[in-house]
Formats: sequence, C-alpha cells, structure tokens
Amino acid sequence: MEFNSSAKSTVGIEVEYGIVDRETGELVPCSSEILALAGASYPGGEHPKAKNELFQPSIEVITGICETPRQAAFDLAGTLSEIVPLLNERGLALESTGTHPFAEWDELPTTPNPRYDRMLERLQWPAQRLLIHGIHVHVGVRSGDKAVITTNVLAMYLPVILALSASSPYWLGRDTGMASSRTKVFEAMPTTGVPPQLADWDAYNQLLTALMRAGTIESVKEIWWDIRPHPDFGTVELRMCDGITTLRETATVAAIAQAMVTKIDEMIDAGETIELLPDWVLRENKWRASRWGLDADLIRDRLGTTQPLREQLREVIDFLTPTAERLGCVEELRHALTMADEGSSYLRQRAVVAEGGSLVDVVKELVRETDASFVSYDVTGAVKAADLDGSAS
Repeated sequence: MEFNSSAKSTVGIEVEYGIVDRETGELVPCSSEILALAGASYPGGEHPKAKNELFQPSIEVITGICETPRQAAFDLAGTLSEIVPLLNERGLALESTGTHPFAEWDELPTTPNPRYDRMLERLQWPAQRLLIHGIHVHVGVRSGDKAVITTNVLAMYLPVILALSASSPYWLGRDTGMASSRTKVFEAMPTTGVPPQLADWDAYNQLLTALMRAGTIESVKEIWWDIRPHPDFGTVELRMCDGITTLRETATVAAIAQAMVTKIDEMIDAGETIELLPDWVLRENKWRASRWGLDADLIRDRLGTTQPLREQLREVIDFLTPTAERLGCVEELRHALTMADEGSSYLRQRAVVAEGGSLVDVVKELVRETDASFVSYDVTGAVKAADLDGSAS
C-alpha cells in the first residue's frame, strides 16, 4: 500500500452533527431528506461536503484541503450555510457533542448502506449503539515513515486534545461521571483506541496485511485507532475528539494538530530523538482524560510522575507557538488556553443542570452555541443571525 505524500502540512476537518428539534431537543431522523435537498443542485444529486452517517439523525460535514484551521472553519461554515436554512424551515437545528444527552440509540433508525449493514451484522451490539459524534482532523505528512513516527508521538499528547474536546458527560439521560463517555462507547469496537507503536511504514503495511489475512478487517477503513496514518489522503488523522460545539473550538483543535505535526516533521529532519512513553502510560492517560477531562493528572514519565493536565497543556501551547506563528494559526492555537480557563463543553453542560436546568435545556444551550459560532464564521451571507431561530424565515 502506497502513501500519497503531502507536500505541506495542510489541514482537513470532518465534523459530525446531530439534527435536533429546537423545542424538544430530541434527535430527528431526517438526514437523508435534508441531504437530498442540499445536494439537488450538485452533480449526481449529492452534496460534495455533506454526507450521511450511521444513524439518520446525523450528518457529517467535511472540508476540502485547507492551508490553515481558520480557512477550514470558513469552509465548514460555507457548507453549513446551505444546510441550516433547510433545517430552520422545519424547526430543526444542528448540535455537535460526543453524545446526545438523552437520546436512546435503539429507538432511532440507521442509514441504509451496504457498508453500514455489513458492519452492524458483523459487530452487533457494539456497532448498533454508535449514536455518537466526533470530529476528525487530517494533517498532511510528507512520507509514510513520517506518518507512522508522527502517530507514535501524537499518541503521547492525545489526552490533552481529548480533554479540550470532551463534550459527552451524559448518555441515555444519565450523568456518567465521565468528561467523555463517547470515548468508552467507541472503545467497545474492535481496532479502536490508542494506536500501536510501529517502527515505520513497512511495519504498518505488515500489520494491515496480517489483520486482513486474519479476517479482522476488510480494508484500511476499519482501522479506527485514535490516531492513524491515512494513505489515500497522505495525512495523519486525529480521531480521538468528541463532537465540538463551536467552530472556533474546532479550529483550535485543528491548530494544535497542524502545529504539532509540523513540529514533529521538523524534529525528524533535524535528527532529534523523541523518547516515547510506554503503552501502559498512554492508555492510563487516555482514561484519565476521558474521566476527569481538564482536571486530570497525567503521567509524564516511566516512573509514574504526574502533572496536572492544564499545566501540560500550557507547556504544549508555549512549545508550539513559534511553529503556529509561521503557519498562521497562532490565534487559534492559543485559544486553547482560554478553553482550559473557561471550561470545555462537558463542564458547560453540567453547569446548565447545576443551575436547575433539564437535559432539554442542555441541548438548547448546545444549539445556541453552535448557532452563534456559525454566524461568526459565515462569510456567504446566506444565513443571518436572526434566521437561526427561524424568526426571519
């Protein structure tokens, strides 16, 4: 399998949204209808940047190849400007969180699709309950060997990025005690979780060959690690994040990814040795981030020395700032510190309940955040602020 090398550390983002009723907060299974309308004017009747997901109340919005996270955010907003009016006409809205606070997965239909049908039949219950949403960030890498090394290094910083994105404290109407319950739901699937540490692209190919020969996977698309090389796109793909409510926060996570991949590339070229943490530390740190989010204490060495996650985040952002300045994403990168101070989505959701709100109120607040962030990036003029609640439609 060849790796289609990328000349630069360009960025692409995939965001999974849930479609909800603005009044009841419930998920509404109408993605096929909305996507048919949105794609009507495109070749083949399909929108090039909006796709179905496993469950019919879900839509995935993707970007093209972008130079910066800010450009990617505008790209997402451009597609949303075509979808949001269609939802407004029906009293519906979008929200992106790791899990919907109270939806029941067994009460909602899946999308008819041969690939989805095979997966559901083969994997059964772990796949049948995947009513979850995440974001994926792709960053261009210049070779397969570099993609594998970059994956190894990024795994050490996975908990920091996961904590920033954590947005799934509620599952099936209950507070799970987790910052990211989506993480644990998804880990029930095979070939998920922290990626194995591999030496180079040949080792990656050997592993995939063995997995296919064993019947574990049918193709590379079924490698669902938290971070993985993507040979077709020539990228490293970060897949650990919960759904992120606002475009600004999405751009921030993308800025961390782009700056970190670029910095690792430069360190490899300079011949610097990057010491990796052992597998047990990587897995424990991921657990801590999914459980305690920004308040986690992370293990930082083989001896078990710990450090508050917020402190490690600040060190990472300071370390990456010169790289981000060259890439043109320093504002987005350093917004991570504001997110850490103000709290990720899981904390904001719990604050609504702590103040006497219901889980329906939580969804309404998530919709409000999503609406507001979309307007701030909308440059098409297709959707005005007043349109988002239907008042101008």
